[in-house]
Amino acid sequence: MITRSLQLSGLRTRPNPTAMTRSQRGLDWLNFFVANFQTGFGPFISVYLTGVGWTQGAIGAALSAGTVAGMVSQVPGGALVDGLRSKRAAAAAAIIAIMASALLIALWPALLLISLAEILHAFASSVLGPAIAALSLALVDPSAFGERLGRNARFLAIGNAFAAGLMGTFGYYISDRAVFLLTAALALPALAALQMIRDADLVSPKTPAKGVLIAQEQPKGWSWRFLRDRRLLTYSACASLFQFGNAAMLPIAAGMVTKRAGSEAELVIAACIVAPQIVTAAISPWAGRAAEEYGRRRVLLLGFSMLPLRGMLFAGISDPYLIIVIQLLDGLSAAVIGVLTPLIVADITRGSGGYTTSLGVVGLAVGTGATLSTTAAGLVADYFGGAAAFLSLGAVGLGATLLVLILMPETKYRA
Repeated sequence: MITRSLQLSGLRTRPNPTAMTRSQRGLDWLNFFVANFQTGFGPFISVYLTGVGWTQGAIGAALSAGTVAGMVSQVPGGALVDGLRSKRAAAAAAIIAIMASALLIALWPALLLISLAEILHAFASSVLGPAIAALSLALVDPSAFGERLGRNARFLAIGNAFAAGLMGTFGYYISDRAVFLLTAALALPALAALQMIRDADLVSPKTPAKGVLIAQEQPKGWSWRFLRDRRLLTYSACASLFQFGNAAMLPIAAGMVTKRAGSEAELVIAACIVAPQIVTAAISPWAGRAAEEYGRRRVLLLGFSMLPLRGMLFAGISDPYLIIVIQLLDGLSAAVIGVLTPLIVADITRGSGGYTTSLGVVGLAVGTGATLSTTAAGLVADYFGGAAAFLSLGAVGLGATLLVLILMPETKYRA
């Protein structure tokens, strides 16, 4: 195994399992608290800005600035993480920047400053996600990376569900502004969790074990050629098409619930958000183990196939409460894609030194698909009705699934 190979070659080895436990737990809690404070930048910001007298046009302008910045910064953010020696420092700087953006929103709700806060948050998030993925890759053996990603997804899902309830409580009983003060405060335990990850537990990319290629390794002559890898481009296209079909599905379903569930609509919508998170938290580690045992492609097909099934089911129901049950399928898709995306990218970029840059490329593709989804599906719903919109989104999901089936190769590394 890797430890024995390193010992024989006289290079630095991983610490004993007891020492590693602290760093592994630190990464667990880092994911949990990152999910906590990232939740604050969701729908709560629209509620807060409406409460302080903003028009919907002004809110849309500020949020659009963040959306554009988020897409533009995906690849530069990943490249920055690839270029920095200390991934912990990159993560810490991003967390501090997100804390600053939350404080700007809470204390100075003016258009220019809110737009600046949204842009700052977008750029910092484009660094934080790849930095956590890079830390995860450096903390475990390649054979355990899938399961480690599953743990990341589990704690992210638990953190999202917990934060949604906590911030909703703060907003209801204290004030909408308190949500963003809480968001800033939650960055502090995230920094503490980051400190639990010891540098000594991170395998140096310059000292790989014999016969083992580390995806973060940056060999001499590093270039951007890996961005032309057909597997990376194919997966980016698959992920973009999936998000094109997925992103608008819950918003359109929420509109239907609002019309049919009356005063209970908010509870149903909340359940539609929380229920998939529970499923994601429960099965994410399984997704990582299954990807190692059965290969990436089979598990990916399972996750993608849930989208056309959801579209068909949404189009055929009239009971708004059944939406909650159907949304459980979204939890399965989220678990699979959340785990498989960084895992597949690690396979593709193994030994290239471009792991987090490639994550940024996939992130850009995903963001593009999600942005186009809401506009296109909204137009279909307006002109042809909700059922037509669901069937259209499901058809796009079917196309994404067939693209995986026909064009996406197996990327699992075989020594």
